[in-house]
Amino acid sequence: MSASPPMPLLKRIPPGLWTALVWFTMAVWPIVEYVVMPPRQEYSLDYPRDGLDPLGAKALLVLAFLLVLAGSALLRRRTLTAYALVVAGTVVSTMAWRQDEIPPMQFLGVDVALGYVAAVRSRRGSLAAAAGTLGVLAAYFVLQSLRGGGSGIAAEPFMALTVVIAWLVGNSVHQARAHTEELHAQTAARAVVAERLRIAREMHDTVAHSIGIIALQAGAAARVVETQPGRAREAMLIVEKTGRETLTGLRRMLGALREADREQAGRGHKQESSPLRPAAGLADVERLSATTTAAGVRVEVRWLGERRPLPADVDLAAFRIIQESVTNAVRHAGSDSCRVCVDYREDELVIEISDRGKGGAGMDTGYGLVGMRERVALLHGDFTAGPRPEGGFAVTARLPVPTGAETEEKTGAR
Repeated sequence: MSASPPMPLLKRIPPGLWTALVWFTMAVWPIVEYVVMPPRQEYSLDYPRDGLDPLGAKALLVLAFLLVLAGSALLRRRTLTAYALVVAGTVVSTMAWRQDEIPPMQFLGVDVALGYVAAVRSRRGSLAAAAGTLGVLAAYFVLQSLRGGGSGIAAEPFMALTVVIAWLVGNSVHQARAHTEELHAQTAARAVVAERLRIAREMHDTVAHSIGIIALQAGAAARVVETQPGRAREAMLIVEKTGRETLTGLRRMLGALREADREQAGRGHKQESSPLRPAAGLADVERLSATTTAAGVRVEVRWLGERRPLPADVDLAAFRIIQESVTNAVRHAGSDSCRVCVDYREDELVIEISDRGKGGAGMDTGYGLVGMRERVALLHGDFTAGPRPEGGFAVTARLPVPTGAETEEKTGAR
């Protein structure tokens, strides 16, 4: 339930704003330098003082600003279309100044936009954008060569190199992001497998405990069957009930766990179990509350409905969810209190754990939430977790509880 750290300021600035800032700075600078400021000895052939005097030139420059502004605003939602608008605005700006080639400084905004395109789009789409840009530069280079204009070294090859560099940088960011997402997915998958193995071990303890009870009750029944038939019958009923509950829990667990135990055993993670030691359950919630309260975080437990015995797997899962949620509240929420509500309903058990701490845990980083969600999913229940509107964090789990008739019918069907 730990809150995610805030993003750096530079990363919080939208990519479209970066593009607009660079492009508009490079577009306004020659206007201020060579048109607005008083005449100086320096004079630019690319930006002559009378270059914007014609009305058509001014209209083209306004159109260029509008195209780049629209492209910057749409860069996140319609990336390729927005990038095309930025390139088009750059070309129109060149036409407004009646230049034979795109000024290199003006092209920096295009490079920024291309880097973002390569970072968020597929390689095929970003390569198409880069190829289109190189095509525009090649067209300018060919036209300038045919006209025989210009002097000195042509700028287009150097701008083409900046296009390649921008694409390589953006593509590297794209690959790094994909690799990070893959690592997160693998970590989450390992967390699920580890939780499933833990559930399997706990189910093993539960089954071993049930078998121990069955053996003891069957032995007692055999000894008193002739002298005390009533007690023998009572012992056999306990054997029947324990066996049915154990079989029901096994059927619900084994189908979903699949090969998680085998995969984790191959990594060498083993844990000894106590065959006749009963697993934890809701009966231990009060003890958990007292221990946590003594540690400095007050845990208030509220019981609703009629408390009754639950199937072993449901009882164990409910306790583990409460235990994990209370542990997260102590470690990460920064709250001095936590509330646990256990509601026994007719056909389900509803658990809610809430606190008034910082909250705001992300599902992608909270692997405790992954384990809780996995437990609820194995029991075909519903699980929600997230910040509360009034502050703090809340975890809610709904675990279906089969009735006695349903359990008997499913067991008899076998």
